[in-house]
Amino acid sequence: MVTILRYRQVAGEAIAAVAAATLLVWSFGASAQAANFHPCNAQPALPICQHGYGKRVAVKRWGAQPAPLDPDAAANASLLTRDPAGEIRKLRSSTVFVVDMDTSDVLFARNEGTVRPIASITKLMTGLVVVKAGLPMDEMIRIDASDTGVPSELPSRLSAGEKWSRADLLHVALTASENSAAHALGRTYPGGMKAFVDAMNAEAHLLGMDDSRFVDPVGLSNENVSSARDLSKLVQAASLQPMIRQFTTDADYEAAGQTFNNTNLLVGRPQWDILASKTGTTREAGDCLVMMIRWSGRRLAMVLLNAQGMSGARFGDAVRTLRIVKSQAQGQTAGPMLADQAGKSP
Repeated sequence: MVTILRYRQVAGEAIAAVAAATLLVWSFGASAQAANFHPCNAQPALPICQHGYGKRVAVKRWGAQPAPLDPDAAANASLLTRDPAGEIRKLRSSTVFVVDMDTSDVLFARNEGTVRPIASITKLMTGLVVVKAGLPMDEMIRIDASDTGVPSELPSRLSAGEKWSRADLLHVALTASENSAAHALGRTYPGGMKAFVDAMNAEAHLLGMDDSRFVDPVGLSNENVSSARDLSKLVQAASLQPMIRQFTTDADYEAAGQTFNNTNLLVGRPQWDILASKTGTTREAGDCLVMMIRWSGRRLAMVLLNAQGMSGARFGDAVRTLRIVKSQAQGQTAGPMLADQAGKSP
């Protein structure tokens, strides 16, 4: 009982601290706050500070100090290892899956059948539905309040009343994961949002994504769910569409006087030949990344879900996973079984 009461007291203090910080923003405006004002800087034990998503919101909204970048996500990170078992132990994603899409050989697997929220990975399906519908990409679409009012913790970079071409909306949705752009694409689909979501689920069925379900084109709902096996099929299908391939692998894109940067830190790095990619992040989904890459003449689908820990953990995991796969190809490890030995079920 004492433990429960103490937990409630600590939880209450944490909630009160966040509420107090929020009131400060409402009272004085974020621009008036010192760079280290956010409670994560003074009280790193607060619940919001324990997850990369909350930390990023803190940086964007309140100017909190960003978390250190995972060293393996750095641009100069090596793709070689002499210790593949050690790389497996360092993986921070609860789900990891790498499959050769030409041979169907599974090169690494951890919890690949687990069905989880997928956050903005959803936007790959959004793009696939838009492109396959053959809608005019030069059609101008007016942004309305429902687009900019999607319940995201990060502010929209689109403004109600602006006009964007369908191509530009798709570009920023896939490159920079702009939520308002994805919502506008679904809203203006023939038949409206319901018809768009129905088309998303129909496409999933066509691709054999039996573990998947979509309820919106943005990915903010935790009811957008899938498994790593299914997402390997989705990223393969997306990589076969030239427009999606281009938009997801552009390092940045200029539109409406703004620069929209790719949310995948690995895009543009010379040692990575990325054919299609998408990131996703919510509290429930964790940090997610799916990619179709070309390595050693093979087309590999790589899926990383629910990465936790340091900023950039999913990109660090991508580096670590490729090291594991490369060492496996060189005969240094037996592949997925090592995940079992590391205490993770393949």
